[in-house]
Amino acid sequence: MSQVDRRHVLEDEVFTYRAGEDGKVFICWRGKQVTVLKGQAALRFLARIEPLEGQEAQLVMAKSTGHFKHGNEPR
Repeated sequence: MSQVDRRHVLEDEVFTYRAGEDGKVFICWRGKQVTVLKGQAALRFLARIEPLEGQEAQLVMAKSTGHFKHGNEPR
């Protein structure tokens, strides 16, 4: 995991998610909603993240946003 998170951003657990009643999944970064997953994408995300915690879960949420892969996101 250390090679993936060289700046140690994910240690702070900056991502959270919430599953809505309508099957959507809302992913937030530092309390701000950054993406919504619907349909099959939401189901795949929930199945993938369920057994994870800590940095592994943070990495799945970061990759799911699509905007946090470049290393230039603010701290």
